[in-house]
Amino acid sequence: MEKNVKVSMLCQLYGKLLTEKQYIFLEDYYNNDLSLSEIAENEGITRQAVRDIIKKGENKLFELEEKLGFMKKMFNQEKKIALILSEISQIEDKSSDKQIAKILDDVKQKLNCLV
Repeated sequence: MEKNVKVSMLCQLYGKLLTEKQYIFLEDYYNNDLSLSEIAENEGITRQAVRDIIKKGENKLFELEEKLGFMKKMFNQEKKIALILSEISQIEDKSSDKQIAKILDDVKQKLNCLV
């Protein structure tokens, strides 16, 4: 996965555990597509200071993911749900019982809400 996407996703998961400046700067840099210079100008600080804050924020996000693993668990859960949905579709294709088809359709709808 591309680093920009990964940092953006980690920021959504763990962003509130960062300092306010780290969170804002990471959001501006990764999600609002502002450059280091633009952020520095907006905040009245140096470009290097912005870079340092962003690097510390990134390191904190990667550290949190390494310890807690929420993003990894989320991806694993999505893979399992996709596999279950695929298996349900196979059962639906082979079954001619309308009652079973309705139950399977209800299960599929509930699983789709989790993804």
